[in-house]
Amino acid sequence: WASLIFSEEESSPRDKLQRNSKGLADFCIKNIDQADFGRREIEVAQQEMPALMNLRKRAEEEKPLSGAKVVGCTHITAQTAVLIETLVALGAQCRWVACNIFSTQNAVAAAVVEGGVPVFAWKGESEDDFWWCIDRSVCADAWQPNMILDDGGDLTHWIYKKYPSLLKRIRGIVEESVTGVFRLYQLSKAGKLCVPAMNVNDSVTKQKFDNLYCCRESILDGLKRTTDVMFGGKQVLVCGYGEVGKGCCSALKALGAVVYVTEVDPICALQACMDGFRVLKLSEVIRQADMVITCTGNKNVVVREHLDRMKNGCIVCNMGHSNTEIDLVSLHTSELKWERVRPQVDHIIWPDGKRIVLLAEGRLLNLSCSTVPSFVLSITATTQVGERRWANEYVASLHLATFDAHLSELSDDQAKYLGISKNGPFKPSYYRSANTHTHTHTHTHTHTNAGLSNCF
Repeated sequence: WASLIFSEEESSPRDKLQRNSKGLADFCIKNIDQADFGRREIEVAQQEMPALMNLRKRAEEEKPLSGAKVVGCTHITAQTAVLIETLVALGAQCRWVACNIFSTQNAVAAAVVEGGVPVFAWKGESEDDFWWCIDRSVCADAWQPNMILDDGGDLTHWIYKKYPSLLKRIRGIVEESVTGVFRLYQLSKAGKLCVPAMNVNDSVTKQKFDNLYCCRESILDGLKRTTDVMFGGKQVLVCGYGEVGKGCCSALKALGAVVYVTEVDPICALQACMDGFRVLKLSEVIRQADMVITCTGNKNVVVREHLDRMKNGCIVCNMGHSNTEIDLVSLHTSELKWERVRPQVDHIIWPDGKRIVLLAEGRLLNLSCSTVPSFVLSITATTQVGERRWANEYVASLHLATFDAHLSELSDDQAKYLGISKNGPFKPSYYRSANTHTHTHTHTHTHTNAGLSNCF
């Protein structure tokens, strides 16, 4: 039974010719016959994404995105399918690829293809498959993108590397992860970013909602589905106390775990202390940890030295975008044995019999091994679609109706006293959060919704 599951996940559809009901063959997914099931998944997600659906309904007739040719690289889930189909409803043409080899929901990918959007993705891609899919999403007969919607920067990197001539047509890049933003800043500092780029990651509606609340709920879901672990009394080490780290620590503490934090940023470290967490160095607590969770956005946070000192049965996982936080290369040696025990769950066994439990091969745990709350992703997706000057407040206001929340109003005298319009915006343009980095080890200097381009 287990071998059937593994073979189904690991088989590649690259040589499989498929067509949707309208004859479209320009796609590569696991199985187009799953489209009906995927459509039901998308409809469920729509119920929890009211603001994005409201935005779609308001602007659908105007087609404000007419002429936009968007190539996207994100997780392909029911929630992102709602975003993709909103872009199409607003007039955009789209082609899509996955930013993570484990997070694609195959039935959802089939439903999106059945709706007419070419998708190149399936759960369990190899590294070679991953880059092949990105290449196929960019290469199309008589179709060239003029917008990039990226999550992690891999699509942007591929276009810069393989198809630099396309950059002349690109009118903008939208990037939603700290990893991707960091890569954009590297291009900018090198004088190579000649495309306007929007940093969605540091918008307040991404930082304070997706990064915090989404991770607060999904960290537990991912751990439970993969390990069936009980959290009460467990000693958990969380590396990084940005918004993602805050969400993880809050959830784990609520279920009775003893939580330790590592930090390089004194401001975030002080926040952790005042939230009741012990801030220590990794080397000081690694031997006693039952779980180690990375959420820094950096590389080599947990290295072989730390892995060698972990206790038997320690669970190791990552909540950052990229799989660079855990030094996996050091674990692929002759003296260590890898044993796949469940999908996305590996035991790595030392010569003395000690084993650690590695989840999702060090990739993003929640989207690789579980699901995430649709409502929170509605906030991020609406931010990506919206283009108002104070889009954050507009996006937030669209979601308040779900809670039957009634906003108070400033009087003319109060507005004059504060020096703002009574209708907003109520926050200054530089407002994001007390912690300016999503994952604090990254040390990028970020600006909310700021243009990063050298050509601006």
